[in-house]
Amino acid sequence: MKKLYYTSFFYAVLGLLAGVFYREATRHNGFTGETALSPLHTHLLVLGFMFFLIVLGLGKLFGLHEMRSFGAWYLVYNLGLLITIGTMAVRGMLQVKGSDIPSLPYIAGLGHLILGAGIIWLLVLLGKRIQRV
Repeated sequence: MKKLYYTSFFYAVLGLLAGVFYREATRHNGFTGETALSPLHTHLLVLGFMFFLIVLGLGKLFGLHEMRSFGAWYLVYNLGLLITIGTMAVRGMLQVKGSDIPSLPYIAGLGHLILGAGIIWLLVLLGKRIQRV
């Protein structure tokens, strides 16, 4: 349970820092257009901070953290989120600097795929615990 709290706390801090980073990076470089850095703040706060607070509550209610595969789910979801967030940050900074990496959307797609699998996996775990109640 503490791991879920600390993970939520980590993503809250990272999300707030991402908001400040977006503002300062674009201001410092004189960038005024759209960039992948702008939704980074929201993605971190919703898919990281708030998501893990919800999982913490579900864990308390249904004992999700006691399930055998919960640890593997935790790693998969965080891997998908970190790949997705990492590619957003890299792409955003490249956009601010005026360049891009053509293969970056494929890496972001992989992160989204892993993240989606993690969400489905969590729902399966939750479904198994609800059936027991």
